[in-house]
Amino acid sequence: VSAGTRPTGSVHPLAIAAMQEIGVDVANARSKSTDEFRNAAFDVVITVCDNAAEECPLWLGQGKRIHIGFPDPARGTLDDFCAVRDSIRQQVIPFLDSVCASA
Repeated sequence: VSAGTRPTGSVHPLAIAAMQEIGVDVANARSKSTDEFRNAAFDVVITVCDNAAEECPLWLGQGKRIHIGFPDPARGTLDDFCAVRDSIRQQVIPFLDSVCASA
């Protein structure tokens, strides 16, 4: 699940382009609010935006909460989006692999 504290309803076109570069089609995705998941239970919540650790609703604190901050590329270039995408792949994916392996 991916959600934000201030979604616009659509995915940034440069985020779509950055993901297409690695063969992931998110063209039909939409940005979602954390409010949509208010009643959901999570084992792990990972916040990634610089301010998300502070803004993430307390109810998401049911499971383990991890903050791995990345700069918001929203006002940047495709290269900025790709850099954040690659950083997420390098830092978040190995963490998730370790969580899944220990589950």
